Amino acid sequence: MTKSGISRVGMAALAAGYVFLYAPILCMVVYSFNDNRLATVWGSFSFAAYGQLFADEQLRGAALLSLRIALLSGAAATVLGTVAGFCLARFRRLPTITLFAALVTSPMVMPEVIVAFSLLLLFLFVLRIDLGFGAIWAGHATLGMAYVATLVRSRLLEMDLSLEEAALNLGARPVKVFFTITLPIVAPTLVAGYLLSFTLSWDDVVLTSLLAGAGVNTLPTLVFSSVKFGISPKIYALATLIVCAVTAGVIASNRFMLRHARP
Repeated sequence: MTKSGISRVGMAALAAGYVFLYAPILCMVVYSFNDNRLATVWGSFSFAAYGQLFADEQLRGAALLSLRIALLSGAAATVLGTVAGFCLARFRRLPTITLFAALVTSPMVMPEVIVAFSLLLLFLFVLRIDLGFGAIWAGHATLGMAYVATLVRSRLLEMDLSLEEAALNLGARPVKVFFTITLPIVAPTLVAGYLLSFTLSWDDVVLTSLLAGAGVNTLPTLVFSSVKFGISPKIYALATLIVCAVTAGVIASNRFMLRHARP
């Protein structure tokens, strides 16, 4: 086969991959404008589903609760994960660093249902605190911290240590070196870690279902429970708005990271 033939096959495979990934999302966006109570049967073009969505107080409350939890758990996961990643990268000769690394990264590789049951036992029988917002926040932060620590550790291992050593030789204190040299270098990684933690929290169902308690519904758990009784067009409208918001956030974060990655 010639090179042009290989390139045509590659382009066809790439196009097929994009169609496979994005055609269902495009269909969902189209059907969010469907004026029919049956989400799978096209009636006529209408914004009625969006009106029903904004009029649904339960969905609005669940979305705001999910947003609050995701913002706060992402921030906590970024801070704790940065500290853990820094320790993993800078104190590799400590005898207990292997155990510490295993403890930090275990939520990332362990089945989420096991993590959820462990946290449930911790909150109910050890700490004896009520389930709800705080328990969900702590569980999501624990899960996101493992990913942030892995990202920060990898970035610090690739970093040129001569920059920090030069600043220390010139009399700068370690704390100043961290905030003026190390932190700006790993800033794009922290943004990526925060976005990843935010996404994991926003999308989580398993941890949230076990840690929510009575009367607490986040957006994923509410949507998951409503789908069992049939999908309504307003769910498509909700998903379309989330896709638009996520797309805008990804574009903005990519521009930020590319700007800071330039030499």
